[in-house]
Amino acid sequence: MGGPVTPGPPDEDPRLPLPEAAVPGGRAPGDGAPGVPVPGGPGPEATAGAAAPAAAGGGAGERRLHPFTPLRRAWVPIAATVGVIAQQGDRAGQWIADLSTLLRLAAVAGLVLVFGVYGFLSWWFTHYAVTDTELRIRSGLIFRRAAHIRLDRIQAIDVTRPLLARLTGVASLRLDVIGAEAKDELAFLGEPQAVALRAELLARAAGFAPAEAVRLGEAPERELLRVRPRDVVVSLLLSLGVWAALAGGIAMPVLVWWFSSNPWVAVFTLLPMLGAVWAGTAGRFLTEYDWTVAESPDGLRLDHGLLDRAHETVPPGRVQSVRIVEPLLWRRRDWVRVELAVAGSKNGVLVPVASRAAAHAVIARVLPGVDLAALSFSGSPARGARWVVPVWWKGYALAVSPDVFAARHGRLCRRTEVVPHAKVQSVRLTQGPWERARGLADLHVDTGADGTVTARLRATAEAAALLAAQAARAHTSRAAARPDRWMT
Repeated sequence: MGGPVTPGPPDEDPRLPLPEAAVPGGRAPGDGAPGVPVPGGPGPEATAGAAAPAAAGGGAGERRLHPFTPLRRAWVPIAATVGVIAQQGDRAGQWIADLSTLLRLAAVAGLVLVFGVYGFLSWWFTHYAVTDTELRIRSGLIFRRAAHIRLDRIQAIDVTRPLLARLTGVASLRLDVIGAEAKDELAFLGEPQAVALRAELLARAAGFAPAEAVRLGEAPERELLRVRPRDVVVSLLLSLGVWAALAGGIAMPVLVWWFSSNPWVAVFTLLPMLGAVWAGTAGRFLTEYDWTVAESPDGLRLDHGLLDRAHETVPPGRVQSVRIVEPLLWRRRDWVRVELAVAGSKNGVLVPVASRAAAHAVIARVLPGVDLAALSFSGSPARGARWVVPVWWKGYALAVSPDVFAARHGRLCRRTEVVPHAKVQSVRLTQGPWERARGLADLHVDTGADGTVTARLRATAEAAALLAAQAARAHTSRAAARPDRWMT
């Protein structure tokens, strides 16, 4: 992100001001901690919204996407044509070979013209408009589609910049709407226009008047954490899953070739294995490169990516649970990975790798008032648990505080899941026949993100008491919880 910018006085921005205190638990740069808290000011996005108020407009009329969009739309018929030709195989090749050079050039020119016209018309018939209560998107050349997205149902707006889009100065907006299975997308907009539109939508969702929403622009932000690329590389090298994927990618095709004696079978086996290895190594590095966590009145902002740059917002009120992952080879460095479960959205990463202290400081922004370092975990009773799950039973533990319910499991890769009492939807107790014989039970806490946190192998009497107590804590906390609102 850019150099720090000093935010204006609170009376210049009617939204709630950011807290003044710096994030605790940080380390100075260069001391080996992968996450370095930086007490800077707002980044370049803080002024991007104000730089293009004219591009965003007042929301009264319909607006079009960036003129670059037709090139993106033209790829659809191109891909379809290539697929049809590939399906015909040798017949298509023979037919093309029989054509004269002039006819080939004419065919290519005709296809380019058709695809170009298709992309232009798709762009021409796509409009969007912002009203006081909703975002309207109209699209479709033959089959018309109209989407009416209520502003009070928007829970996150992400700005994404794929590599080609970054080269041409455009970006896309992805809207995470409550109740929608897939994210709605506006692609593409000019980068200043995308940032300004995002700020306008968030401000209107918070209840500001249209003119005031445009004037406010992008909310200021304070950088909390920046993960160095070097530490991302080291974390991948210290992950057992990466080495397992590499070993499988090498061994599996060799074994298939050995038993089948068919090199083509080995090649087709190798391709998906290479895809898995890429996703777990180079793909993960490209995604987590220059990972930055910043705080703003909208929520926590995540900025990351080497080729495709993503700018995401995590509204803390929508976070249902937090997962802290500690791979075996990371523990010597005291590194952790933090993942989130957000209602209405897929699970995401909050911090790819950071020191425990820096990660806890960021989690404190998501779960205010929760001190994870103060949690006291109790393990499963050894007398019965060792016979139900030999060896691995030592990885199970449970902690309960006035604010959260936490469960831990795993020995090679330890995972700690934390659920605020106010986010608990239901509590269940289960017993298998083997557990019942040993006087043990499992306690399940269900959240609003279709997730479950399980405290395994507790004594039956303890599990029953925990069930009643957790149900009471959840009821009390939900009654006292503040509503999930933007900028509150």
